[in-house]
Formats: sequence, C-alpha cells, structure tokens
Amino acid sequence: MLEATITCPECGHREKETMPTDACVHFYECRGCGTLLKPRANDCCVFCSYADHPCPPLQENRAAHRG
Repeated sequence: MLEATITCPECGHREKETMPTDACVHFYECRGCGTLLKPRANDCCVFCSYADHPCPPLQENRAAHRG
C-alpha cells in the first residue's frame, strides 16, 4: 500500500498522502494546525506513528516474515 491517511494528534486533521518507497519520513507538518510531527519512540517514521498504514519498508518486512 502506497497511500495512507495521517491523523494529527494535536488537532485531528486527516490528510491522505503517498508514502515514499525508498525513504523514511521523519518530519511532517500538519496542514490543519501546522504542528511538526515526528515519529514516536521505536517507530521509524511519521507514517508508522500517525497513519492508518505503516510505511512501505515495514509493510514489506512484515510480509516477508509471514511468508
């Protein structure tokens, strides 16, 4: 999955974004309130912390462990 919806923990704004397949996104500015989101402890990127789907590298890793 390459699209995910990020939800801001500060204002609740939701934004659909396309995730990069070759890099982690360490910072994301909420388009609702301007808060700069950073990954939570032990998460590799903002998608893993605040989106409805984890980043593509983590999705691939999970799929490899299931197969």
